[in-house]
Amino acid sequence: MTSPSLLTNSVSLYLSAVLIWGSSWFAIKFQLGVVAAEVSLVYRFGIAAILLLLFCVFSGRRLKYSASQHGFIALQGLFLFSSNYLVFYWATGLLTSGIVALMFSTVILMNIVNGALFMRTRVRPRVILGAGFGIAGIAAIFWSEVSGVDDTADTWRGLWMCLLATYFASIGNIISARNQKNDIPVIQTNAWGMAYGALIMTIYALFSGVTFDYDPAPAYSLSLIYLVVFGSILAFGSYLTLVGRIGADKAAYAAVLFPVIALGLSTLFEDYQWTLRALFGFALVLLGNYIVLSRSRY
Repeated sequence: MTSPSLLTNSVSLYLSAVLIWGSSWFAIKFQLGVVAAEVSLVYRFGIAAILLLLFCVFSGRRLKYSASQHGFIALQGLFLFSSNYLVFYWATGLLTSGIVALMFSTVILMNIVNGALFMRTRVRPRVILGAGFGIAGIAAIFWSEVSGVDDTADTWRGLWMCLLATYFASIGNIISARNQKNDIPVIQTNAWGMAYGALIMTIYALFSGVTFDYDPAPAYSLSLIYLVVFGSILAFGSYLTLVGRIGADKAAYAAVLFPVIALGLSTLFEDYQWTLRALFGFALVLLGNYIVLSRSRY
């Protein structure tokens, strides 16, 4: 039986990930433009890795791991802290944010399948049911964008990119769960993983010929700081701890709530107008969230 303190802590971790990543959509907007996406990712995860490694050193946490362990940590960096973000950035240039959000919400289904394949985790029918409600809710919220999708080569390329990036993120989730089961703590894994992710993006940027520019605008620096401290260190720390605690399938439902939080902020700051269909979709998302996270045997 789950203790009240552990349950409360899990709720806090879940809310932290949802609220931070739900608001990071706005911060990412200020990262695109002057600086190439891959270079911004180098800055984001490189700085986050340095801060986490320094924290580990000063707090006396173990940082030495075997070559095999570093191999799995590097894989987490590849799938969760570099390639998935880059492909999503490319897709965002071809699709509206609503379509991207809908595509990414499928990560919960991918986590269910990948968890069963690679971790031998049990497929829980209520998680599938809740995921269905959540994805349907996101589709209803962004129905105007979903129904207005043009059947063009760019659209299909963007959709495939979104699914590929989402699958990368799902594999990263499963690798994180695997690393935690093999006694590699989340903080150290994220520290080294983000370092590997930044290195991978640096190599890619060098080979692709992009320049390592920096946008001197205050909005770029402030959004970078937010994404480093909150979007990377705190949100990934909270989310991946949750993955190890309640499973990648249930934790992934947070991805369904990210765009809802983003729309809530848009209501406050960008005068977003909710429709009856969007409110119905929001109700479906909440219902799915309840089904996924409720305590049940099934």
